[in-house]
Amino acid sequence: MPLYLDHAATTPLRTEAREAMLPYLGEQFGNPSSPHAWGRKARAALDDAHERIAARLGCTARELVITSGGTEALNLALKGAAWAGKARGHRIITTKVEHHAVLHPLQQLEKFGFEVVELPVDRYGRVDPEAVTAALTDRTILVAIGHANNEVGTIQPLAEIVRRVRTQGPRGCLIAVDAIASAPYLPVDVQAMDVDLLAIAAHKFEGPKGAGALFLRGGTHILSQQQGGSQERFRRAGTEDVAAAVGMAVAYELAVEQRDATARRLRRGRDRLLAALTGAEGVELTGHPKDRLPGLASVIVRDVDGASIVVKLDLEGVAASVGSACTTGSAEPSHVLTAMGYPEEESRGSLRISFGHATTDAEIDEAVEIVPRVVSLARAAAVRLADAAAGRYPATGSTTAPVR
Repeated sequence: MPLYLDHAATTPLRTEAREAMLPYLGEQFGNPSSPHAWGRKARAALDDAHERIAARLGCTARELVITSGGTEALNLALKGAAWAGKARGHRIITTKVEHHAVLHPLQQLEKFGFEVVELPVDRYGRVDPEAVTAALTDRTILVAIGHANNEVGTIQPLAEIVRRVRTQGPRGCLIAVDAIASAPYLPVDVQAMDVDLLAIAAHKFEGPKGAGALFLRGGTHILSQQQGGSQERFRRAGTEDVAAAVGMAVAYELAVEQRDATARRLRRGRDRLLAALTGAEGVELTGHPKDRLPGLASVIVRDVDGASIVVKLDLEGVAASVGSACTTGSAEPSHVLTAMGYPEEESRGSLRISFGHATTDAEIDEAVEIVPRVVSLARAAAVRLADAAAGRYPATGSTTAPVR
């Protein structure tokens, strides 16, 4: 039976979400900006989606902007806040381990005169709140921090970072949070977190692809990045995808309702898998050993390319990854692992296994049996080939590799 262990890349669409979407892909096809009955029905569904998602995030419907996904939500947050705050300053603080949907927009802003400070992280991928404090100046207009890393699962000390920015940063400095990886599994309450902008993506919690949302605290001004209409209260022009918004609302409600139970179950499975993996020779945990996403197991396998392990797992019907799906196929090593201090030859041995709400206990049992076995065999084969190439060991014959 195929075994999907790549929920950090995307998740299957919930049946409940798909069923809720179907009417708006069929007879209820109206444009929510139209004044007639078809439009009014679409508008009612869209408004309801705003209300339901906002209630789970701890904000009002007016503070929610529905977007085409997490990447658009982050671009709107970062570019919008930067341009709106340009008169007050030009300094933006982030970390070296953010998703490219954060780093690339910020790199683009640098071309227009903004100063972007990428803070270093420790071996676990965590930024020191003291480093954030030290980077603050009276010209700092934005601090952008991911809630949890999508490659290694490390959870950032967000509460302490926010406290320091609020008490020691300049007045008006905004805090933007990428909660795309964390929203399905960690509590996300924007009021309790005291942040100004926060992005989520539906396909990470069994909602539809092409749907996301940005929390924008009331009174926070951003410059719209997409013009052409009055949709989303002039903050994001374009005819709304009502079906996607409805599906996202249903999926997020269910994800939040089941989050604690899901996290407990996945945490147990993740720890079992990590114990089996790190018990093998040459395998090392990446990311924080405790403060990490509950369903994400990330390791480095020395002496072997992680991509080859992914291929071998795929041949056994198991879906896994070497890291972010957005960078798969890149010849460059993971920027996250590089920032964490891993040399290139080690970071190329990365492997990410990620469980999700749809992962069953039986599938976790299968993962604990199959993945460590495939990893060990792949590494042993790679070691034999390397030794043969170096003249230390014959490529054929004995199957026992020398001790290394």
